[in-house]
Amino acid sequence: MKAIILSAGQGKRLLPLTKDKPKCLVGLEGRAIIEWQIDVLRYAGVDDIVVVVGYQAEKVERLLRQRYGSSAPRFLLNPDYATTDNLWSCWRAREEMDGPFILLNGDTLFEPEVLERLFSVHGYPITVTVNRKPAYDADDMKVILDGERLLAVGKDLPLEKVGAESIGLLKFDEEGARLFREALEEAVKEEDSTRRWYLSVIDRLARRGVVGTCDITGLLWCEIDYHKDLVPAKTVVKRISEVLGGPSLAASAT
Repeated sequence: MKAIILSAGQGKRLLPLTKDKPKCLVGLEGRAIIEWQIDVLRYAGVDDIVVVVGYQAEKVERLLRQRYGSSAPRFLLNPDYATTDNLWSCWRAREEMDGPFILLNGDTLFEPEVLERLFSVHGYPITVTVNRKPAYDADDMKVILDGERLLAVGKDLPLEKVGAESIGLLKFDEEGARLFREALEEAVKEEDSTRRWYLSVIDRLARRGVVGTCDITGLLWCEIDYHKDLVPAKTVVKRISEVLGGPSLAASAT
């Protein structure tokens, strides 16, 4: 299984922490966000990892090569990171989507059991990991469901129809990878493509009945957009540290 991490953005909502480094390098309990992600992926047996970089890409590459040496992830540059959204980062990585893979946002952290549950779910070419909660706000990437099938995903869905939120982690089998690649190629030709999220492509594919969901409600995860998100993020990484081996995991300088 391959993983593609989208980490091209600066993360301006975390300024001044991201003044001189991208969001994925913000430190939590002695490690960068992206290090926690990579450690969880490798714990789950995902060793082929591709990181899409952009803002101050050289800092990301330097840190990960220092930390992981010859087993460091591979890197892809999105040179248009400042003027495009993550649909274009996905498109830049389209040639890596040549078989089953998982896709995750560079600001999503989760405990290892989230991946275990995702890998155990089958039945759809594309699987979106979702979480349920009592209420949803304007910033949540909301989803409409029909059982396990995903009907729609977006931030502007009618609240009375919303059943969960996407956490920014997806799984594609071989057919799903092909469908996604083809849909990306079509999407980037559209006039507003530079301002769109890749989940808008998933929303379109959902109408074809090829997108399912994996519910991880009750497991620890977080999305880091604002300073307030760093508090729950620390809880998540402490859990990761416990599962992966605690003190035996050497902290890096971030």
